[in-house]
Amino acid sequence: MKQGQASERIFALKTDPVKAGRTSSLNDLGLRLAAALLVAAAFLPASVTSPRAQSSEHRESYGGPESIGAQGQGESQSSVEQATVAPVSALKDRLARVYGLEISADYNALFQYATESLGEDTAAGGAARLYGRWSPRNGAFGSLVFKVEHRHLLGTDISPQELGPEAGYLGLTTVPFKDKGAVLNHLYWTKSIADNRFGFNVGVVDVTDYVDVYMLANVWSEFNNMVFGTNPTIPAPDNGLGAVARWNVTPNYYVVAGIADANGDPRKPDEFLHNFFEVAEYFRHVEVGWISSWENRFTDNVHVTFWQADRRDAAMVPSGWGVAASWMQRFGERWFPFVRAGYSDGGGAILDRSVITGVGYQLNERNDFIGVGASWGRPPKDFTNGKAEDQYAFEAYYRINPLPNLEITPSIQFIVNPALNPTAESFWVPSLRFRTKL
Repeated sequence: MKQGQASERIFALKTDPVKAGRTSSLNDLGLRLAAALLVAAAFLPASVTSPRAQSSEHRESYGGPESIGAQGQGESQSSVEQATVAPVSALKDRLARVYGLEISADYNALFQYATESLGEDTAAGGAARLYGRWSPRNGAFGSLVFKVEHRHLLGTDISPQELGPEAGYLGLTTVPFKDKGAVLNHLYWTKSIADNRFGFNVGVVDVTDYVDVYMLANVWSEFNNMVFGTNPTIPAPDNGLGAVARWNVTPNYYVVAGIADANGDPRKPDEFLHNFFEVAEYFRHVEVGWISSWENRFTDNVHVTFWQADRRDAAMVPSGWGVAASWMQRFGERWFPFVRAGYSDGGGAILDRSVITGVGYQLNERNDFIGVGASWGRPPKDFTNGKAEDQYAFEAYYRINPLPNLEITPSIQFIVNPALNPTAESFWVPSLRFRTKL
């Protein structure tokens, strides 16, 4: 889910939260399969990613903590990011050594409950992901990055991504967990040149991999609420064709610029070319930033992001523009405070003003992690007929790694003044998320 299509989906989710044709037997089957995968992978012995794979990822990586190349590099990344099931490790090492193919898979599940709702109050969903990169000739000409997923319900009538709108919240209590079925999220060529001073990605991209990112932007391992994962004032489109280029002007200053299809839909890869070249409605962005070093680009980062979105005729979304700013600075070895803000004028963003702040804390060498965040946002007047009050969202989570292959994250959200629920002043959203890597 990306924000460029979020505003029109908010109302669609409220009026039609249950997909036609979904049966309880399919949900039960998905629930049993998810449980089996979680238990099997969690208790199998694990080993860390091969040194060759790590060095290749570092050499070519480009994007935020959620991107394929950066998996396992962020300071807060759990052992799940770096671990793999031991029986599979030898095969993966051989594929990397002989064919230049690095491949991984994981399974994710999320359970959420809303204490106040206009409709359904319980949601559960899962996501099976297969992702990696192919680097022929040891990456001399770059790498092909790919990711396919299957996102589904787990025994409930709505997905966790639909729970926020169902409860009257103008936003999402989670970003990735929706009943989309099979999706093609990444298929792009990436290359770094001139000793990593320049780099580019071109193909099927996810703009939230590199637009206004910071260390805690990984929606699979960190905060659940969208406001902490992606800026709610940026109408980032869903995955589709696009291109982005990076220039490290100096070791501490960088510029990123790109263009992407504003009507991307990873469920319909057969429409990628038509949407990009014939519909030709685009999302453009430029970011200028400072980092303490390339290795610490997620943890010590200050940047300003400018964006512009074309009018989307079929979706009836007006054109727009905006600006966002982000500051994050590591203190000591364990503290990671951040402050982020955004302004938008049209373009389909969920909020037209926002200020977000919080802090992360790494508890131990096992990478158990705590995050706390608070946000203020102003809904667009044309979206709520000027009647909605300012909206507030708070979240705290505790990511635990009891086993190398298993990550468990309980969290709690508190939503104040939900813009689309006139009967509730606030509500709570307790959540429980699981992740395991195969």
